[in-house]
Amino acid sequence: MAFLAGLLALLAAAVAAAFRRIRRRLPSPAAGFFHPYTNDGGGGERVLWCAVRAVQELRPGLPCAVFTGDADASPDALAARALDRFGVRLLRPPQVVRLNKRKWIEASTYPHFTMIGQSLGSVYLAWEALNKFTPQFYFDTSGYAFTYPLARLFGCKVICYTHYPTISSDMVERVKQRSSMYNNDSRIAGSIWLSRGKILYYSIFSWLYGLVGSCAHLVMVNSSWTRSHIENIWRIPERTRRVYPPCDTSALQMLPLERPTTPPILISVAQFRPEKAHGLQLEAFAIALEKLGPEFPKPKLRFVGSCRNKEDLERLQKLKDRSTELQIDELVEFHKDISYRDLVQLLGGAVAGLHSMTDEHFGISVVEYMAAGAIPIAHKSAGPMMDIVLEEDGHQTGFLASQKEEYAEAIVKVLRMPEAERQEMAALARKRAQRFSEKRFHEDFTDAVRPILSATSE
Repeated sequence: MAFLAGLLALLAAAVAAAFRRIRRRLPSPAAGFFHPYTNDGGGGERVLWCAVRAVQELRPGLPCAVFTGDADASPDALAARALDRFGVRLLRPPQVVRLNKRKWIEASTYPHFTMIGQSLGSVYLAWEALNKFTPQFYFDTSGYAFTYPLARLFGCKVICYTHYPTISSDMVERVKQRSSMYNNDSRIAGSIWLSRGKILYYSIFSWLYGLVGSCAHLVMVNSSWTRSHIENIWRIPERTRRVYPPCDTSALQMLPLERPTTPPILISVAQFRPEKAHGLQLEAFAIALEKLGPEFPKPKLRFVGSCRNKEDLERLQKLKDRSTELQIDELVEFHKDISYRDLVQLLGGAVAGLHSMTDEHFGISVVEYMAAGAIPIAHKSAGPMMDIVLEEDGHQTGFLASQKEEYAEAIVKVLRMPEAERQEMAALARKRAQRFSEKRFHEDFTDAVRPILSATSE
């Protein structure tokens, strides 16, 4: 017992000594962006590059570094990727701080208690990052709130852009209702005792999440839905700002509203992740084909997205297999990891865009549909319902649905819509999309961070 007490005392002394060394270390005058996956190809990566560019323009002399676990990342490669994939031209390539311990934030590392495992793993990863390079301004653009207390301990000003809360009251409510979804498997949903245990787990995690989140000096959120949840959990509304994410509305709005309709094209732009519910879109498309009948020109459905890992690739293959099972594979195309230029071309040929994620925090793809002139058919929840697919000048700008039959009905409505009526709705949707432009993001982001960055400017 005495040996154990002595061991714990030595451990505590070692930790205290490490913390004292940290406190004596002065952060470098730089902005560091904690974004372990700089090749995910989604809206979060677009936010990263637009945020880097905004900081470069606001503080031209301030170095910008990106913390990433991608082995092939280099300053020039990241700058080229920002331009090629997202059309974002950085003023200069960012510094790269390569991380070797990224496996500790991967979901596959934690078959059980994934949220808390990834959250604690992010602290370990941030420890590696901040020991390698300690910036004056620590930007988290990936949602790793558990790293904020550590960043503050290193003396950083913590600024975050939160795309969605790691846990929300909606998640807890689904467990209480014992609903089976991608984040609540059927085994737990089918057991009252497992469900009660998960509710307790969620309650403890929610308290911890609120504690670490409140350590941020500035919180930017991407939608009204996200803001309501973050303010409820983190309880720092005075430090919370809504900044809509950057959507490429300028380039897409140059596309003509007239579209070829032989055949009419539907498009779905999303990473091949489980929460995106691509399978629902396939089934809705199959139902719509039956409703249209044999005399109607056969439409095509194009899936466009990126794959982060082996699991995403397997998910993509299952979608291909499912389209064959539904006997619609000749009408379905899959485009993986395409360039930004090719994405614009595909959007320019679509009459409608599909989105089916429940509680999508915002929904950049929905805005891209609208800006490109494709009528959105989006999930009736969160960002699309509260911020995006709303009336413009008192007129409808798209459709909202939640069940596959509702999606099929909306698809049929768009495809049977007279061309003049379709173009009128598309024009109104395009007008509404201007509220979510890169220019608007740049202005709101700069206004939010200027007080912090300017207060300690050189």
